[in-house]
Amino acid sequence: MRVLVLNAGSSSLKYQVIHLDDGGERVEVKGTVERIGSPGGAADHRDAVREALERAGSVDAVGHRVVHGGEKYRDAVRIDAEVERMIEECCALAPLHNPPNLACYRAARDLLGGAPHVAVFDTAFFQSLEPHVFLYGLPLEYYERDHIRRYGFHGTSHRYVSARAAQLLGKPPEQCRLITCHLGNGCSICAVRGGRAVDVSLGFTPIEGLIMGTRCGDIDPGVVFHLMRAKGMSLDEVEDLFIRRSGLLGLSGRSNDMRDLVEAAASGNERARLAIDVFCYRAKKYIGAYWAVLGGADAVVFTGGIGENRAGIRRQILDGLEHLGRFETLVVPTHEELLIARDTARVLNGTETR
Repeated sequence: MRVLVLNAGSSSLKYQVIHLDDGGERVEVKGTVERIGSPGGAADHRDAVREALERAGSVDAVGHRVVHGGEKYRDAVRIDAEVERMIEECCALAPLHNPPNLACYRAARDLLGGAPHVAVFDTAFFQSLEPHVFLYGLPLEYYERDHIRRYGFHGTSHRYVSARAAQLLGKPPEQCRLITCHLGNGCSICAVRGGRAVDVSLGFTPIEGLIMGTRCGDIDPGVVFHLMRAKGMSLDEVEDLFIRRSGLLGLSGRSNDMRDLVEAAASGNERARLAIDVFCYRAKKYIGAYWAVLGGADAVVFTGGIGENRAGIRRQILDGLEHLGRFETLVVPTHEELLIARDTARVLNGTETR
């Protein structure tokens, strides 16, 4: 089966064609369409999908990364009118992500004709969270009526690397306790027991948790009130500050790219060093917290652009954690597209194997 995997962002589209058969799994086509909607880029996501299809050639199915599936979807699912409607309803919960995911599905559906489409949800891996984990300290009706809760994101990445880590440890997933760290421009840490997520740093939105490239991570909600009352900022201005102007970029005043900050810090830039220190400290705190939640861990697993490529950052995060007990440190390159292709084939073949 040749599966076209579409991973759409607000202004980009990553795609791969993965061939799955008895001989193995092969990436046959890989590409990215960037600057969608900007001068010099594709006009919109439909044009981006058309470009991807021109390179992909004939495919048997399409697997779509969909960021938000709400509470309904615990697994990948073939897209029909009902699934499409639910993805659209979740646009209010993920306004930067679900609309382009939906636009790419509709474009591929129209342009490919009868090929089946499967949605693989970022949030699905976290449907195993217990209520005492996913609830906030708000009146319960805000969850029951408005669905305000911790959802978690990067689920496909955490699912892939936790399964791969179990293989590397030579243990079945059911016997593993893992802390998986997805560190890139977006960042999250997940506690995994027995192959199931038990906690995750990202919450109702992808802002909560770790310091990220441009997102602030955990912050006192009172800061919002203060900025609006004392500084006269609007809701849109506060949202822009928290999502696009904070994190590594805001702390350093220089860049959201860890490579730039490591270089600057080595040259004596104190703000770059401060940004790195805050980033590593926040990650260390979450690892310690999830160690307590799991009652220990077999391994701390790093993935993502920072997690895979910055050994110095990994060392700084783990420094001082030896007292927790013995654990392995693993670096596992994530391959979300491969997992999406596998899920697509599994759903269409009616099998349960993951």
